[in-house]
Amino acid sequence: MELSDGTVVRRVLDGDIELFRVLVERYREQFGKYAVALVGDSDTAADAMQEAFIRAYRSLTSCRDPDRFGAWFHRILTNQCHDARAKQSTPGSLDRLDLPGNDRTDAPAEQTEIGDAISAALARLTPEQKEAFVMKHVDGRSYDEMAELTGVGVDALKMRVHRARDGLREMLGGVL
Repeated sequence: MELSDGTVVRRVLDGDIELFRVLVERYREQFGKYAVALVGDSDTAADAMQEAFIRAYRSLTSCRDPDRFGAWFHRILTNQCHDARAKQSTPGSLDRLDLPGNDRTDAPAEQTEIGDAISAALARLTPEQKEAFVMKHVDGRSYDEMAELTGVGVDALKMRVHRARDGLREMLGGVL
C-alpha cells in the first residue's frame, strides 16, 4: 500500500529521514516538465528541482497540512524556478519540452525559428501568466488542480491563462 503524503511527512518529522526519498520520487517526475517550462532548460530546471527539494526538507516542519505536501512543494518549486529564471542572463528555450516535432532530427530551420519565437514570447509574459499557461497547456492540468496547487482562485487562473493566450497571440501574430 502506498503511503499518503501526510503519513510520509509525519514519519520523516519523527526521524525516518530516509523516507523523504518517497516524496522526491513521487514529485520529481510530476513537476519536472513544469520546472523546465518555467525556467526554459532542463539543466536549470534540474538545479531548481534539487534546490526546491532541499528547501522543502529543511522547512518540513512549516508544512501546515502534510496531506497537501504536493501543493506546498509546488509553491516552493515555483518560487525556486522564478529565482533561477531571474538569474539567467538570456531567455530560455522550450526545445526540450515534449512539443510536436521536437523529437525529429530533420526538423526544418523554420521550426527552430518558431520555437525560438515561442520561447521569447513566453519569457515576456508575467510570471503569473506564464505559470498559469504552462500548468494549463504544458502540464494539461484542470483549473481545479491548478487552484489547489497555487492557492489562487479558478476565476483568477482562467483570467491569467486568457491574458497569456492573448499576449502570445499578439506577440506571435507574424510568426504563426
